[in-house]
Amino acid sequence: MRTKLVSILVMLSFLLASCGGAATPTEAPAVEEAPAAEAPAAEEAPAAEGTEEVVLTLGSWRVDDVDEWNLIIAAFNAEYPNITVNFDPTNPPDYNAALRTQLETGTGPDLFYARSFATGVELYESGYLAKLNDLPGLSDAVTDENNGPWMNTAGDKFAVPIAAVSHGIYYNMDLFEANGIEVPATWEELMAAAETIKNAGLMPFANGTKDVWDINEVVFQALVPNNIGGYDGRMAYQNGTRCVNDANMVAAFQQVLDLAPYLPDGFSAVSYYDGQQLFTQGLAAMYFDGSWSIGAFEADEPEFAWSVFAVPPAEGKAQNVTFHMDAAIGMNPATENPEAAQVFLSWLLTEKFGEVFGNNVPGFFPVSKNVP
Repeated sequence: MRTKLVSILVMLSFLLASCGGAATPTEAPAVEEAPAAEAPAAEEAPAAEGTEEVVLTLGSWRVDDVDEWNLIIAAFNAEYPNITVNFDPTNPPDYNAALRTQLETGTGPDLFYARSFATGVELYESGYLAKLNDLPGLSDAVTDENNGPWMNTAGDKFAVPIAAVSHGIYYNMDLFEANGIEVPATWEELMAAAETIKNAGLMPFANGTKDVWDINEVVFQALVPNNIGGYDGRMAYQNGTRCVNDANMVAAFQQVLDLAPYLPDGFSAVSYYDGQQLFTQGLAAMYFDGSWSIGAFEADEPEFAWSVFAVPPAEGKAQNVTFHMDAAIGMNPATENPEAAQVFLSWLLTEKFGEVFGNNVPGFFPVSKNVP
């Protein structure tokens, strides 16, 4: 199983730049330009016409945030009572395919969550996301770096960034205390802690590998930054000045192998949600996961004290933490209410949205400059 765990991740290396020349960054792949609908230019935030009632649908992969988005939409309606926004999320694993089918059949939502980088760019280039270069406030409220994951190589913006997430290790504070374990400061200390927990007859980590996105994103992508030197290291691979088989990258894969003995028995059949349950039921001491799970763990109210620590670096290396540009909201060019949709998109750039989103959706960090 240890070999299978690593082989799942080997595919990631093909996404990185190879030696021998500059590589096209994975965030902004070169693509053929295709006509895209553009939001009308405006000097001020557009306003819905008169008091006419307008209904918009907002698609999302966040099925866990229905109550939270109802609060956010209520804050929007306090300013724009004539625009009704219906939050209509889809189960995360099904979101990409379901959204694509809706857009292709003309039944897509007026507004929807757009994936960062290549997936969002592909939708835009296919004509399913409106160009938002002239959306009031977008360039002022969001930095070029934070707009970047939702821009194509020509510099077209096609979504309003709303949130970033981070990755770390959730841990059972009670189990740590009972076994005399301090929060690890190095990778070597983390492995020693895992060995202590295993020797006590307990499960060190709850993670499995059934869901490929999970092991790739919340485990591998959490290990890589410490090994390659954070952002500067990532850019060196993307620009082709480092080989993907150098000692730094090999060290990240070696850490995946190091984890294998401390995962659940039969971990290849353990899904992301299985792992969450193993942790919240107190059956595992640690769990690699994203900040987006804070709300879920709070709602589950586990019968033990828990917290989070950053994935520790190998001894002698610097600490780096993944900050992942996760979600933006774009407009369907086929919407029958583009003016109202732009009103909502511009409102996402206001301080009020930053406040209500940041306070009600824990683990998702607003990325606009207009956050209280």
